[in-house]
Amino acid sequence: MATENHPSPRIGVINISDRASKGIYEDIPGKACLDLLKTWLTTEFEVSYAVVPDEQDQIEDTLKKFADEEGCSLVVTTGGTGPAPRDITPEATEAVCERMLPGFGELMRSASLKYVPTAILSRQTAGTRGHCLIVNLPGKPKAIKENLEAVFPAIPYCIDLIGGARLETDDEVMKAFRPKGA
Repeated sequence: MATENHPSPRIGVINISDRASKGIYEDIPGKACLDLLKTWLTTEFEVSYAVVPDEQDQIEDTLKKFADEEGCSLVVTTGGTGPAPRDITPEATEAVCERMLPGFGELMRSASLKYVPTAILSRQTAGTRGHCLIVNLPGKPKAIKENLEAVFPAIPYCIDLIGGARLETDDEVMKAFRPKGA
């Protein structure tokens, strides 16, 4: 619960898509990701939201703004993680993060391989910037759910470890892991 000294946590969602940023496509991936977070989390949270084109400087600027200025404890990106020339979300993420967490990408690719052999083409990654965890997700709602389900149990504790706002989940739909006493 938020108090004057402890405001509601803030979570950022960034859909990275040339076409969605121009209004050619509806922003379905970002909305799908936000719906999952609202279903899984019992902690009330504020949202920072953006749809940006596949331009590294714009992705970096938005990631920095959400982490540094808006105080997000978690930022999830959707899209731009494949091998196509315009897919540069991982490069932008690596450029702004202080520490990379390769286990996130490894687990997401492993989880996706249960569904599609092309999971090996995915370049999702994660890292930290200050008290913010940044996680790259694919751009399709089905793949977003499959990938986020795989890594989310570790996300609240990771945010605890980097000094971000505490996030609690509904154990009936998403059980987060924390060591005893954490």
